[in-house]
Amino acid sequence: MSYNTIAEMIIGTTNKYQDSVLYREKVDGVWKSITGKEARETIENASYGLASLGLGSGDKVAILSGNGPKWAFSDYAITTLGAASASIYPTLIPKQIAYILAHSESKAIFAQNAEQVSKTLEIAGECTNLSTIICMDDKPETDNNLVITFSDLMEKGKAFKISDDAYDFEERAMSVKKEDLLTLIYTSGTTGNPKGVMLSHNNLVTNVIASLEVLQVTNEDEFLSFLPLSHVFERMAGHYLATFTGATINYAEGIETVVANLSEINPTFVLSVPRLYEKMYAGVQAKFAAGSFLKRKIAGWAVKTGYAYVAARRAGTITSGLQKRMNLANKLVFIKIQSLVGNRFRYFCSGGAPLSAEIGNFFDAAGIKILEGYGLTETSPVLTVNTPEDYRFGTVGPTLSNVEVRIADDGEILGKAPSIMMGYFKDEIATKEAIDDEGWFHTGDIGVFDNGYLRITDRKKNLIVTAGGKNVAPAPMENAVALSKFVEQIIIIGDRRKFISALIVPTFVTLSEWAKENGISFDKPEDLTDNEKVMDLYTNELKKALVDFSHYETVKKFLLLKKEFTIEDGTLTPSMKIKKKIVEERFKNEIDTLYV
Repeated sequence: MSYNTIAEMIIGTTNKYQDSVLYREKVDGVWKSITGKEARETIENASYGLASLGLGSGDKVAILSGNGPKWAFSDYAITTLGAASASIYPTLIPKQIAYILAHSESKAIFAQNAEQVSKTLEIAGECTNLSTIICMDDKPETDNNLVITFSDLMEKGKAFKISDDAYDFEERAMSVKKEDLLTLIYTSGTTGNPKGVMLSHNNLVTNVIASLEVLQVTNEDEFLSFLPLSHVFERMAGHYLATFTGATINYAEGIETVVANLSEINPTFVLSVPRLYEKMYAGVQAKFAAGSFLKRKIAGWAVKTGYAYVAARRAGTITSGLQKRMNLANKLVFIKIQSLVGNRFRYFCSGGAPLSAEIGNFFDAAGIKILEGYGLTETSPVLTVNTPEDYRFGTVGPTLSNVEVRIADDGEILGKAPSIMMGYFKDEIATKEAIDDEGWFHTGDIGVFDNGYLRITDRKKNLIVTAGGKNVAPAPMENAVALSKFVEQIIIIGDRRKFISALIVPTFVTLSEWAKENGISFDKPEDLTDNEKVMDLYTNELKKALVDFSHYETVKKFLLLKKEFTIEDGTLTPSMKIKKKIVEERFKNEIDTLYV
């Protein structure tokens, strides 16, 4: 079945899958299921509740919460009302929340818990349109008259449904038009205020439909949701696309419990950014390295066998002997890696940042498929994605069927599709800069086509031009170095500088183990960043990682930092990307010493 709007979709799905489990969350250590019928009742009452507060078509309502069924119910309550949501990352500080609430003109906000209610109350006076704060967990810990609970909203909805014969939930939902604004998603800018990306129902629906042609999700699939629903990738694929098909969405307890929840849920489909695969890869490599000589030899043989098997499978030349060796490799080594994701698993879908080809190939050899795609918030988001039948690591796949992509003269990737945003909210100048007169959206990324598959080389604004005039794309270098088990995070530096340098955050657990094995004493792991032998270790790691790069791309000097970049300290975006400008400003003095 196809739909024209997200409002129409949630009506259709909850009607069709009344007795099926659409959502599942862990409550007090037990996974709790929610059927389509139960979800529909909650969404309907919440939507009536919003109407009872005087909200209606065209209004904005914010959601400040982590992932969970109530995030979904709140979103659909807003949507079926004909209003538009403004999603806010729960990690944002009050000042940032105030900007989004005021800029979006939100009249109400769903806040996850007492902590988020408190942050909102702190800045409520700056948000002149805000009239109601709805505490989603029913424990607001305040008697402020701005605040009501989610249960209060439901009760208001039930009463409104009985008292107002002129308003009908389903009739209102079905009256929503495809060109209507569905949501405002605020980009996590590295400097200045974020821009509100306006996405219509048509933007998201057309992207869902085109993505389903490739991903082939059905109501039999089980998703594990842990990327923030405030981010467009999870919003489209892990929220709308999943529900579009009647699949089950399981909400992870948190980022730190993803691996445990994978084994509990045994999902078929998972969306993630490369950071998860990098951590899984590092963990597997560390286990290989910690094994006995014989176990290391067996692991090395298994990986080589896996690579040979994948190559033969692509060429259609699998021999009976190779198949037997692969069966043995699975039994001895790969089954332990596959157990991380369960025996029903079909594939990961990766986005948000570049995936290392080496990591993709490794997991493919181990029998775990990762499909990398590409897009931006402004494109709803998917422009290209690798297909389950033909995926090529190092690329982000071919374009979706309703997408056009071309490469501009300067190498920038331009896109045209029904999923391209309506524009930036209250920012016509930025909109005209992003979308040209012919309707092409300028992505800001640099790339090339390789036999119909798009290959991203870097962000246009990230390209480094050294003092000697050499153009350096930092992303491939960063991806290569990040494969080291000793490297947690890295940024490459060198714009208008004499040579390339780097800031490296060590993987302190691995580094500490190495230090103990090599007789290096230390009180705290971060003390190791000043050790001469440790510096020699990282010098060698850099040389090995960058052996295939040009001479001018060699990292001449580097700094080892004493703590990770985090969302909390402002050096990571909520989607786990390093804010390079912020980092370079924060460590300016230290960086300058590298060039003395």
